[in-house]
Amino acid sequence: MNLGSLIANLEDEENGAKALDALGDIVLFAEVQAMGERFGEDVGSYVATSARRFAARAGDEEWLSLIGAMERADAPGQTALRRMLRWALDTDAKELAGTVEKASPGCSCGSHGCGG
Repeated sequence: MNLGSLIANLEDEENGAKALDALGDIVLFAEVQAMGERFGEDVGSYVATSARRFAARAGDEEWLSLIGAMERADAPGQTALRRMLRWALDTDAKELAGTVEKASPGCSCGSHGCGG
């Protein structure tokens, strides 16, 4: 599966929830659940939104890091999911703390509260 297919697959809420559950990382699951609740999303919705936002908003450095990690991983899809979720959780925490600017109104990045 290529990276584009992986992201498209994760954008489906049911697939996103299953993929997160398959990681078996209860700490990450709890963090995703807690952050999702802050935005009125269930786990699957938060995973789907995270994949869309990573695809739309992650910078070159994040993309290069993701691709490099996937190339070295035994399970590249799981590695990609972990990295995208970590990026989304970090970004959301910074936005909630007011330390980074939220996506502009009317954009279609899938950001929480974006309005796009």
